[in-house]
Amino acid sequence: MSKIQKLLSTGKTHTISTEPGGILPHPEAKLDINMSAPGTIAENALVLTAVDAHPTAALRPKQSEVHMGSTLEGSEPAVEPPNAQSVNMKFEVVVIPVSDVDRAKRFYGELGWRLDADFASADDFRVIQFTPPGSVCSVIFGKNVTAATPGSAQGLYLIVSDIEAARNELLGRGVEISEIFHHAGSVYVGRDEPYLFGRIRISGPDPERGSYRSYASFSDPDGNGWLFQELTHRAPGRVNAGATTFISPAELAAALRRAAAAHGEHEKRTGGTHDENWPDWYAEYIVREQGGKDLPL
Repeated sequence: MSKIQKLLSTGKTHTISTEPGGILPHPEAKLDINMSAPGTIAENALVLTAVDAHPTAALRPKQSEVHMGSTLEGSEPAVEPPNAQSVNMKFEVVVIPVSDVDRAKRFYGELGWRLDADFASADDFRVIQFTPPGSVCSVIFGKNVTAATPGSAQGLYLIVSDIEAARNELLGRGVEISEIFHHAGSVYVGRDEPYLFGRIRISGPDPERGSYRSYASFSDPDGNGWLFQELTHRAPGRVNAGATTFISPAELAAALRRAAAAHGEHEKRTGGTHDENWPDWYAEYIVREQGGKDLPL
């Protein structure tokens, strides 16, 4: 059994120790890999969270949320405000305008999204809420919930770790979706529907399969526009420093494979001998990669 299989096959919770003085400040600190409980807002999400084993210290609170984050690519780190807010402000709801509530409900249900609510008051008000898999942000639509024109919501991004798998799933559900495409650079005049990176869509995923660079688009029956965007890792500073998060076992496995490949090169540089502390090295690599920090050698 491979190292990756050992980590993924022993149950829902795994613990990886880190080296003293390494990525966590306490020598007994650990990383927990947790599957969130069924029925929670982040059901089926995996989260690596810093947890201090010292009985008197609290390193960071355990997180149970999947971070959608920014869709914009780039190597520049995020800029923290000079006076950071002390109160969390979590973006959790987007209202989309539809003309036929029941038709929209069928469509979003067929996507495989979780139905959170469907309630009405008399005959002039109805609200429905759906949540995409792995998302902490939900969509709401209904009757008399917005004055926006049906179909006017555009550029709604769904972040996925494997765009081919996500597209194939929608095709299997009978949803019409574009081919996978990538952008042609900063070209904002062109023949195609506009999106964040221009109006020219080049067929196929990004040739280098770079994070943030591959897309596919689809619309609901009213024309509200959605895009898949593939992220394999986030730009520096665009993740919660307290948690390394994966939205599926496949995404975690992909991170482990990248760590395994890098660790193979590490072992070559250290004489080709087996590294008994490979779990520590993997943990540091994965956390640093997602946090946009320098990777271990």
